[in-house]
Amino acid sequence: MSKLDLEWLAVFDEVYKTGNVSKAAERLGMAQAAASTALNKLRAHFDDRLFTRTAQGMQPTPHAERIYPNLREALAQLAQAQGNRSSFDPAQAQRRFRICMTDISEVVLLPGLLDHLRRSAPGVHIETEIISTISGRRLQDGEVDLAVGFMPQLDAGFYQQTLFMQNFVCLAAKNHPRIGTKLTRKRFEAEAHAVVSTSGTGHAIVDTTLARLGLKRNVVVRLSSFLSVARIVAQTELLVVVPRILGKVLATQEPVKLLEPPFALQDYAVKQHWHERFHADPGNAWLRRTMAQLFSGS
Repeated sequence: MSKLDLEWLAVFDEVYKTGNVSKAAERLGMAQAAASTALNKLRAHFDDRLFTRTAQGMQPTPHAERIYPNLREALAQLAQAQGNRSSFDPAQAQRRFRICMTDISEVVLLPGLLDHLRRSAPGVHIETEIISTISGRRLQDGEVDLAVGFMPQLDAGFYQQTLFMQNFVCLAAKNHPRIGTKLTRKRFEAEAHAVVSTSGTGHAIVDTTLARLGLKRNVVVRLSSFLSVARIVAQTELLVVVPRILGKVLATQEPVKLLEPPFALQDYAVKQHWHERFHADPGNAWLRRTMAQLFSGS
């Protein structure tokens, strides 16, 4: 099969995953016109439109859905056969990666990654989305390149690599009238709390530990993200339990103090996850190596 034919299949694969010819071209580092030409040649070859334009993007025809598994498998085998002969030059690459992460990672990890890319891979761009219950499917479909966080639901069927271990701290206002430099169990139960429950943050560990120890929290507000938690704690008498890596950042932004929890909380691993379909992709492999180099042991 000629190089051009392989390019057609790559275009088919990306249009199938993204539902958009422009995005497919961008991910492949090619001009949109070239991607459109490849798609037209594929349509002629299979005598089928393959994709139809809808309000939800380019949707595959029934024939495209039937042939996709075989074409995807062929691409995967070719990538595996190429092995190390495939290359990704970050200095020259024009590619957009989508990373699934928590809002915590956007605060504490993303700035370091973006600064690194500015210097070593200026043509590489990043899109993020928040970890959710469908993150695994989006990784499998290629709609997301990488997921970063505490995601035990992805431990089976996905490649994974631990970046660093993480634990928890409590945050309180620096001028909290009843809490000094140490937090006791009695005071923990007596004070009012804010709780942030989002996927990928390991917060279930806190709930499980409190239930096992028979400790109660007077939860007066439940937040959907960590974006406002430091401001809320600084301006109220609420306590909140957060990952330590986030707490250290928040303490530099608002008048809050870090306190050790008055009970033992299990550490957890922050990992990067990717699907086996993209294990051999040179760009994906480069992104994983970069994440490991930047954040292992953070």
